[in-house]
Amino acid sequence: MSTIETDLAAPPTDPPTTARHRMSLPSVKDVAASFVVFLVALPLCLGIAIASGAPPELGLITGIVGGIVVGFLAGSPLQVSGPAAGLAVIVYDLITKHGLETLGPVLMLAGVLQLGAGLLRWGGWFRGVSPAVVHGMLAGIGALIVLQQFHVLVDDSPLGTGLQNMAAIPGQFLGLTSDGAALQAAIVGVVTILGMVGWEKFKPASLRLVPGALVGVILGILTATAGGLGVKRIDLPSNIFAGVSLPGMDTFGTIADPTIIGLAIAIAFIASAETLLSAAAVDRMQDKVQTQYNRELGAQGVGNFICGVLGALPMTGVIVRSSANVQAGADTRASTIMHGMWLLAFVALLPAVLALVPTAALAGVLVVTGWKLIKFKDVRHLFNNYGILPALIWAATFVLVVTVDLLTGVIVGLALSMIELIPHFRRMRLKIEEQGHGEADHAVTLQGKATVLQVNRVTQLLDRLPARGRLKLDVSKLEFVDHTVSELITEALQRKKRSGLDVRLEGDGPNRHAKLAAAVA
Repeated sequence: MSTIETDLAAPPTDPPTTARHRMSLPSVKDVAASFVVFLVALPLCLGIAIASGAPPELGLITGIVGGIVVGFLAGSPLQVSGPAAGLAVIVYDLITKHGLETLGPVLMLAGVLQLGAGLLRWGGWFRGVSPAVVHGMLAGIGALIVLQQFHVLVDDSPLGTGLQNMAAIPGQFLGLTSDGAALQAAIVGVVTILGMVGWEKFKPASLRLVPGALVGVILGILTATAGGLGVKRIDLPSNIFAGVSLPGMDTFGTIADPTIIGLAIAIAFIASAETLLSAAAVDRMQDKVQTQYNRELGAQGVGNFICGVLGALPMTGVIVRSSANVQAGADTRASTIMHGMWLLAFVALLPAVLALVPTAALAGVLVVTGWKLIKFKDVRHLFNNYGILPALIWAATFVLVVTVDLLTGVIVGLALSMIELIPHFRRMRLKIEEQGHGEADHAVTLQGKATVLQVNRVTQLLDRLPARGRLKLDVSKLEFVDHTVSELITEALQRKKRSGLDVRLEGDGPNRHAKLAAAVA
């Protein structure tokens, strides 16, 4: 038996990617999937730009860059990148306080940070961010989007903070009886929401690939047009690239500003965490290819740097578009690249169509999108499987994101996640023994304490496991495993089982590793 003692400081490595996913000619499925993703991405690119307080064309530019550039470089070939609802809140705050012209320098620096992290092979460390923090952050972002977009639903402007938006909602309700324009916009928004939700719930099987967001926006357009409603519409320039100005020397001077540096670090961290969380979800949805996390992180850095140069919005890997890509049967990265080409062709040839879209319809799409981010089943899962502390971490992160700001919520959540380690801080050592590495029969013994402090070693081990054959995992000497590492191992074992690996758990102890046992049952 050989004992694998990887250096604790060594960066996590990436799993191999098959040659067919590096680059290949598009299949018929890729072409079809790319068009489906384009239909999903178009309203979201516009809506997220408006939610961010930016001109709608900037969202389209980010979608094009995310498709064509990041799609070509991505370490997660089936993941789709573009402007993300998860960053809309922080970008809105940035633009409100510092101006739109600040966004370019912030994104350029954030892109450099992401690219550097990818080159330094730090991507695996983001897999060690506590699931309680990540899901609490996303739920908080979802709540902020709903509170913010409620005001756009009535053709008004959102306020600065989540609490301000929440406090103003009753007044908006009361104002509908006296403000005809607000009532008309609300009708369009509600029709969009009902159409989107109803389609997702009752759509015919033969039309399952038609996205609900598209159906909702079309219904919103028809309602506003047929009713002759005087609602706000999307205002796009005839050439979306006409307003792009390359950065001058003054831009590089602002990068040294401590405020710019802080904002760049925040966007880089949140964008990276959301991207790699989405990539992990894409891995769970299909068995065609595994994510190369460091390459994906570097590709996102290149994409965000280019968006900064163009003055566009930040991007992440986005689970809504990515899941549509997988469900539509995409085979290779060609589908992601082509969806960017569809976006470019549409805005170049048919910009007049976008001028028909009411902003209230896009707000309706984002209300549904934000609500989907608030997953209370996540906190129930954490509580049922790991106890009260992870559930409280989720709750604290969620509440602080909504009531204070996103960065405070994440930092406090990360700090609270370390409390789980305090009783086990002495002799925090993990020993990994492997037998039959590279063979059909593989045996792994874990001894000691598996915590987020050893996440790089754990991810290296999981990436080395064979896709097929037999695996014996002995945890009889594993004294403690925190909820972050337990989730990592559980998801990896479930994915390996789907690909054909027969997993047998030995020595699960007195209910200590019930979650791991359930994963291989």
